[in-house]
Amino acid sequence: REIEVLVSQILKTKPDDKVVTAKPGLKISEAAAMLAEKRIGTLVISADGKTPDGILSERDIVRELGRQGRGCLDLSVESIMTTKLVTCNRDARSDEVLQKMTEGRFRHMPVLEEGEMVGLISLGDVVKAQLQDLSMGKSALEGMIMGR
Repeated sequence: REIEVLVSQILKTKPDDKVVTAKPGLKISEAAAMLAEKRIGTLVISADGKTPDGILSERDIVRELGRQGRGCLDLSVESIMTTKLVTCNRDARSDEVLQKMTEGRFRHMPVLEEGEMVGLISLGDVVKAQLQDLSMGKSALEGMIMGR
């Protein structure tokens, strides 16, 4: 049986569908403080708060600290953010999203409709949705076998 969870269903399960964005020009140290304060792993960099210009993760910051040392904390987020974003829309299937994340080795994907962000899904969100779908399928099969 194929898993048929859509991104729109995943977004509905998230407690807050608002994407945390930061403006270009933000210092990496300020971005790190935002990530820590909001207890999130990724910031979408967006000049208008609607269209993603890039994405910055905790991993990006740690990697740059390892390369350059603390001096990188005064650089702007544009110097290390990912600008070639892989995105999806609400109608994308979770298995397609999971494959893109696995192949691209990233954990967060902006969800766009007509070029504007409507959400951000994480690898954890996708895995959780697929596990719930499998569990529901298992329960349905058990019910059919037991005649319930």
